[in-house]
Amino acid sequence: MSAKVYCIEAAPNEKDGQLCDRLGDLIEAENLLGCIAEKDVTAVKTHFGESKKTGYARPPFLKVIGDAVRQRGGHPFLTETSTLYKGNRSDAISHITHAHSQGFGMAATGMPTIMADGLFGDEECLVPVAGRMYSSVHIAALFAKCNALVAVSHFTGHLAAGFGATLKNLGMGCASRKGKMEQHSTAKPKIVTAKCTGCGTCVKWCPQDAVTLRKKVAAISANKCIGCGQCLAMCRFDAVKFDWGATYEDLQKKVVEHAMGICSLFQDKSLFVNMLTRISKDCDCMGHTYKKIVPDIGILVSQDPVALDAASLDLVEMQAGKALSQLAYDIPYRLQLDYARELQFGDTDYELIHR
Repeated sequence: MSAKVYCIEAAPNEKDGQLCDRLGDLIEAENLLGCIAEKDVTAVKTHFGESKKTGYARPPFLKVIGDAVRQRGGHPFLTETSTLYKGNRSDAISHITHAHSQGFGMAATGMPTIMADGLFGDEECLVPVAGRMYSSVHIAALFAKCNALVAVSHFTGHLAAGFGATLKNLGMGCASRKGKMEQHSTAKPKIVTAKCTGCGTCVKWCPQDAVTLRKKVAAISANKCIGCGQCLAMCRFDAVKFDWGATYEDLQKKVVEHAMGICSLFQDKSLFVNMLTRISKDCDCMGHTYKKIVPDIGILVSQDPVALDAASLDLVEMQAGKALSQLAYDIPYRLQLDYARELQFGDTDYELIHR
């Protein structure tokens, strides 16, 4: 039996407030949070965006989720994990401060923000998985103490995963710092010296000080590099290259196995939401001003994270009339879905129900 994926289609120029109302109506009409029991501690996992310029899920949508959880007697809270790289999201204090500056305060969402991986991103638990790359994965510790999970994700392109949505929000976004490092471990960029102008932009943006200028040419320290891709995203001269053959496949498989781990903690006590608005070429971590690669599509909701991402990808390509590789990065972006199916994690077949 195919998994159900509910689709709230956005009308042209539809305001967030109207979409919020429709999301709340859908959750109520289909009892999508019927899994929440009285006093269930419910983690609402999202991404606060690197800056106000990116296309992350806005606070009013999180308020709808929090209100719906409370109506069923649950205790919701917003949560995230620290980034590998330095910046305004690399520890709990700076990350929560950033979340508030982005509008995710208690007054706007009705929920407190509690970091899932502790003060410095190192609080974790080891979760067994029936994977091919891992027998266990490092997940942020707080999730193991919760009763239910709602993941609210924003669909974007991604320079290594092809696209980022629920699977990436779960697999990368719910991992501890050690789990993130393991996923990025094979992604090492190189400098094309003939194209490097020595402008220093990559040096400025590298979160680990892994890039230096030597005789006006950039050089990357393999020991310091964490494979975050900031140098690739910021270089204007195409002087940074990844060996995608050695990176995208491993990374996508690792993301899937970590997502499988976090989902195993909740079984039938979870719900997944994909925002298909403000869809950009790069993920919201990059901090760029988002430029839409397709018109707004709407909101998709499912209790199956794999079906949800499969339906989201199909709708994006249908709306654009071309493959995602033509809109964002030319890498095999369906690998994460194919791999999830191979592991019998979720279902790539789905029934799309328009509301």
